[in-house]
Amino acid sequence: MRARRPVRAFLGGALVLMILSGCAPSVDPIERLGKKAAQKVHPSRGPHEEKYRDWGLAAPVTRAPRPVRSPGHGAGPAGPGLPPALDHVSTHDKVVFLTYGADAEKDPRFIDMVRELRLPVSVFLADSAVGPGYARAARLRAAGAGIENLTLDHAELRGRSYAEQRAEICGQQERLRSRLGLHPRLLRPPFGAYDHTTLQVAADCGLTALILWRRMPGRDPESYEKGAPLHPGDILRPHVQPHEEESRPSASLATETARLLRRIQASGFTVGRLEDYL
Repeated sequence: MRARRPVRAFLGGALVLMILSGCAPSVDPIERLGKKAAQKVHPSRGPHEEKYRDWGLAAPVTRAPRPVRSPGHGAGPAGPGLPPALDHVSTHDKVVFLTYGADAEKDPRFIDMVRELRLPVSVFLADSAVGPGYARAARLRAAGAGIENLTLDHAELRGRSYAEQRAEICGQQERLRSRLGLHPRLLRPPFGAYDHTTLQVAADCGLTALILWRRMPGRDPESYEKGAPLHPGDILRPHVQPHEEESRPSASLATETARLLRRIQASGFTVGRLEDYL
């Protein structure tokens, strides 16, 4: 027993010297694996990448570009202190924005798509078109969608009085606040129609921008779905187009969105969150 004590003391002292000199065995798990083994270690892929493949889409290789806060280009004149009307955002990022109407909350598969792909979309809701109790709208919000204002009754605003437009715009602001606890910043005028009174009412109701969508003069409003080139900052409005033959059902909004996403990916673009850029 006495002979072992000097040995233990020697080993203990040697260990102290190794620690002090930085020669102690590494506790880093990667270093323990060695260089060759460490080269085989890769960060795990997020579950959403597999979901992209499930929807027939290429897995995203990079995250969406960092938002560059810059003023958007208006589709029409505004005025001092009035919110701009935007059909695209000024940015050099190869990013486009997906915006939807009330039909988005009616398609359960679209809600699943937003959640599974972590898809940054903006959905403009009209009270008259929202399902009972705003339950599906709440599901959209929980899935990660931005919820914005589309007025109470989805009626054209242009040409109506200040009081009428205020009832439509501020009324929906209050409804979204009471139902979902939201204070939207963006307004989509129904059918893209607005006038100077609309801009004034929007400002008075606390909204910061009117959101339109890209249109091509002399062509279909959604011609980007038919091969027209995309541009950085384009605001797009995917929608379900009725089939020419009444006997054949139209594609779902989720299907149309997947088709547009393939088009976006093939063009080297990604989808950004509109609210982050405005």
